[in-house]
Amino acid sequence: MSNSTVADQQVHAASYYAARQPPRALRKPLKGREDTDVAIIGGGLAGLTAALELSRRGHSVALVESRRIGWGASGRNGGFVSPGFAESIGSIERKTGVETAKKLYNLSVTGVEYVEDTIAAAGRSDIIAGRGWLHVIRHGKVGAFRAWRDRMARDYGAEMEFLDRSGLQQVLKTDCYQAGVVDRKPFHIDPLAYAELLLALCLNAGVRVFEGTEVSEVAKSGASFVLKAPSGQVRSARVVVATSAYGGPISQIERSILPVATYVVTSRPFRDSLAEIIGYRGCIADQRRAGDYYRLVEDELGLRLLWGGRITTRRSEPARLGEMLLRDIQRIYPQLGDLEIEFNWSGLMGYARHKMPIVGELQPGLFALTGFGGHGLNATASGAIAVTDAIAGDDGRLKLFKKFGPVWGGGPFGRLATQLEYMRLRLTDALDEM
Repeated sequence: MSNSTVADQQVHAASYYAARQPPRALRKPLKGREDTDVAIIGGGLAGLTAALELSRRGHSVALVESRRIGWGASGRNGGFVSPGFAESIGSIERKTGVETAKKLYNLSVTGVEYVEDTIAAAGRSDIIAGRGWLHVIRHGKVGAFRAWRDRMARDYGAEMEFLDRSGLQQVLKTDCYQAGVVDRKPFHIDPLAYAELLLALCLNAGVRVFEGTEVSEVAKSGASFVLKAPSGQVRSARVVVATSAYGGPISQIERSILPVATYVVTSRPFRDSLAEIIGYRGCIADQRRAGDYYRLVEDELGLRLLWGGRITTRRSEPARLGEMLLRDIQRIYPQLGDLEIEFNWSGLMGYARHKMPIVGELQPGLFALTGFGGHGLNATASGAIAVTDAIAGDDGRLKLFKKFGPVWGGGPFGRLATQLEYMRLRLTDALDEM
């Protein structure tokens, strides 16, 4: 890899988040030998959370990141922090049983609370940009939607309020949506700012952080693991692999991860009527099988719309990404005809075939902490808590993920199947809405 390419991969994607983040010099890469209790590969939100909690429990920790902290999906996502998983609660119940499904959901709530408490304890309320999640539907199956709300409230304790079409139109000025459900627990954040906050907390807690250091191999050496990098190595009793769709040194994990790209845009500050057209200041997402998600963000220049949507297994970014998502926005809100896109970017999320995180012990002392695509940011915290507990001697939470271990993603055939499935879901959505 050329030096210019290395440099490019250590610069954040040109996103709204990166533009707001003050410059920070890279942490020095690994040189020589480091000995530690726990080594963590990957400087996204999951790896940072695990590093912080392990250090707080008295372990010496070294974290190695191949690019820079928050460079991948952790610093590029929509910023939604909410309970639950990408897999439906019904499917989780069928695979694990109702009691385990409830424990997993409660753990996801713990993950939401962890993010909120961490931000509050650091005095960084500016990272939270809005509260609540408004789920909306475009089709007429309102009865089933209301039944989902009732079940989540009854069986899982979710604080949800149903909105009929007229109630929904009080806050969202569009004819596209037929009903809504407001979930009180979620909130949305600047995820890159949160990653940088976790980095600062890790450094204060004594975690050794190395950026620009790619681990090429993890080898067993007696009772220890050895992480091999171009200019050094880390020897550790335990290893947590918190890589994602951008690659890593453990083939069992890499074969299980499907890299799926999603797209996000942020508008230029819009005229005052933006808040009148989109009057809800929390997370907003439709319940389509291939849906849009968006939120309002405000800075010193005014109010903006941050919008995400579409997925693909292509790694290349569409040439007219901003125009593509702008058309999606204007199909729902035609009154935003003069909205202009200022930032557009893409990122690869790591999905597993079972649509759950991969959180578990692959062999004694080697832990997987990955596969967080589509779950919202709760899972990066709840998964890290499960791994941290297990290293401390309590694997009860880790066992909740036992049914969702590494499974082969199908390689190029898996990516093709994922793309075809996305196309099928878009067609099914369109038929439902006819």
